[in-house]
Amino acid sequence: MKHIKVAAFDADDTLWDCQSAFEHVQKEYCSLLSPWADNDTVTRSLLETEKANMPLLGFGCKAFTMSLIENAIKVTGGKADCCTLGKMLELGKWLLRTPGSPLPDVENTLAAIRQRTNLKMIVFTKGEAIDQKNKMRRSGLNGYFDDVVITDEKTSDEYLRLCRMCDCRPEETVMVGNSFKSDIAPALSVGMNAIYIPYHTTWILEQAEEYDHPALKRVSRFADLLPLLAP
Repeated sequence: MKHIKVAAFDADDTLWDCQSAFEHVQKEYCSLLSPWADNDTVTRSLLETEKANMPLLGFGCKAFTMSLIENAIKVTGGKADCCTLGKMLELGKWLLRTPGSPLPDVENTLAAIRQRTNLKMIVFTKGEAIDQKNKMRRSGLNGYFDDVVITDEKTSDEYLRLCRMCDCRPEETVMVGNSFKSDIAPALSVGMNAIYIPYHTTWILEQAEEYDHPALKRVSRFADLLPLLAP
């Protein structure tokens, strides 16, 4: 990819696993609520609760934990006991302590890009700031990046703001990520390049219709970035 000056990387499910941890918590959550409702009922209700809370709470482990508790009260008609709600709080805290271990090939690939190129490398992620900063620290990947930018939502305006912050034009920037909805589509819409690395699982609220674009590349592994960014 010629004329690229800035490479921006998504964090969750691009640099490290995230969605699998949420799916584990949701499975445990459904088990806790099994005396009151079946898994499908709990899952549908939780998704509705998350959607309703998003404008106020945004994304992240803390918002998810609040939705778990609110939804439990709703599903059980207020009959969930303190012990059950306490276990849900612990599930949320477990999410906040997940290791953030880099996915396969991530660290070696980042090191090679850093060594072979003069690209400015940025982490551009959405979520709750403290949580994302802590995951970044636990991942051990800080040293490969020039900056970490955390936003509430990855809108087209936020991508343009990122370009201004990096003092580059959109066509000089590439966004690397696993979510077509958040990482790829809005970046392409403002004239940026994008590299899509699908993950094996995607949160239902991040699913979106995919399409081809002249500025879009698709790869199957993080290591496949090397021929594109550091030939």
